[in-house]
Amino acid sequence: MIETVIQAAALIVPLIVAIVFHEVAHGWVARALGDPTAAEMNRLSLNPIRHVDPIGTIVLPGFLALVKAPVIGWAKPVPVNKWRLRNPRYGMMIVAAAGPATNFVLAAMGAVLLGLLVRSYGRATSEFIVTNLINFLQINVFLALFNLLPLPPFDGSHIVEGLLPPAAAEKFERLRPYGFGLIILLLIVLPSLVPSLSIVESFVVPPVQWAVGHYLGLAEAVAHL
Repeated sequence: MIETVIQAAALIVPLIVAIVFHEVAHGWVARALGDPTAAEMNRLSLNPIRHVDPIGTIVLPGFLALVKAPVIGWAKPVPVNKWRLRNPRYGMMIVAAAGPATNFVLAAMGAVLLGLLVRSYGRATSEFIVTNLINFLQINVFLALFNLLPLPPFDGSHIVEGLLPPAAAEKFERLRPYGFGLIILLLIVLPSLVPSLSIVESFVVPPVQWAVGHYLGLAEAVAHL
């Protein structure tokens, strides 16, 4: 029982930190680009309770884990009003990219800290701390790349929308009301019926493994400085 709790904590703690910073980064960048909506609604807090979505953060991930389906979820999105941005079209792209970019930076910080701890304490480094840091960088990398999928409402969809010609962007934006259904269909239903068509396994996992390998290489380099 104690071991299970420790394993859960080694996943939950890094996950909460990664999600909270991801969401708050959107609000920080939006405010810098002219939209203070998140600040006005007091959503720039690092208090995780402010960012928990009962369905997306707890119920759906828990259910998917129970049925051994791909686990996806979301936090309560930080509110962004693109029409309050100084440049709505390109500002929204930057706001969207801020979340994944923050996760990549956090992963690098976790790798450096891991390397410093191993360098300082060697085998005496707490196994719990090492596990947390490895999970931390893996979760941040996965969260960043998963959110870059060009499906609404993921961050990648806002980036694609900003890159498309205005007429195509307007048509693409019409998919947003159907975003949740598309996610369920493409990321859960389709892979359960045809495993070879798993978007996550085909387009997210390989770059995650590649990036995590490089982050661990960074940790090793720091440990041997």
